[in-house]
Amino acid sequence: MTAVEVPQEGSTSCGAALRHELSVPFDPRGTNLEGYDSRSTPLASSKKQAVRQLQEELRPALFDAHELLMAHADRRVVLVLQGLDASGKSGTIKHVVSAMNPVGVRVSSFKQPTSEEEAEPFLARIERALPEPGELAVFDRSHYEDAIVPAVHERESDDIVDARVDAIRRFEEDLVADGVVIVKCLLNVSYDEQRERFLSRLREPDKQWKFSDADLETRRSWSHFVAAYGAVIGRTSTELAPWHVVPADRKWYRNWAVAQILLDALRELHDEHPRPDFDVAALEARLEPPH
Repeated sequence: MTAVEVPQEGSTSCGAALRHELSVPFDPRGTNLEGYDSRSTPLASSKKQAVRQLQEELRPALFDAHELLMAHADRRVVLVLQGLDASGKSGTIKHVVSAMNPVGVRVSSFKQPTSEEEAEPFLARIERALPEPGELAVFDRSHYEDAIVPAVHERESDDIVDARVDAIRRFEEDLVADGVVIVKCLLNVSYDEQRERFLSRLREPDKQWKFSDADLETRRSWSHFVAAYGAVIGRTSTELAPWHVVPADRKWYRNWAVAQILLDALRELHDEHPRPDFDVAALEARLEPPH
């Protein structure tokens, strides 16, 4: 990753700097995720300060920026959260996305497609989950599953997987041309950290419901998944919709970083509320109590 000048504490440029720091360059050959440190904490001064900033500054700022999106209702935003099991997609939604008005947020979790979904074009279910103007859509997993999973398990030929990657790139280009902002975050968790989180789920009765035998099957194919993610991400990290690899071994950093990235993307859209096209004084007069 490219080094950047560290913004001062509380600087509004931190989100932009972090987006630059964590972004993945486009490469038609893919990218090697082994070179990304899942325990690093770029641009974060300390855990204590990052946690406090998330609670006291970033969450209120996210609410305000999201309210501006809803008020203008001229743009749409999609937050894509990808990552291996236990990377923290649900935790990110809980700690970051929950800061915003639920009226203007739609969260979609894309699990294994149903038989009906398999019979239609793979992007059809994604299109149905796209936000309306003024909304934020959050994808817990996404259209990328349809390129990564078949590649790992060899369910489809290389040609079909390549065609899906090309289709995803064109799909996102069309969305951006239509005014959609796409924020893509890969939550990068390590093999060892995933093990600890799985053990935590197994040992705590109130978390056991989160565990599935399928998680262990995926873990057995760890290196194949990492390679598949890298191959797809490098080829779809375009200038219009770049990928950000967010170190996810430290939950506090993951939440802080995604909040910074999303906030900066929202702030680029609007900086003030729209002006009304009606006579405010006249309406205030009509609300006066009768004499």
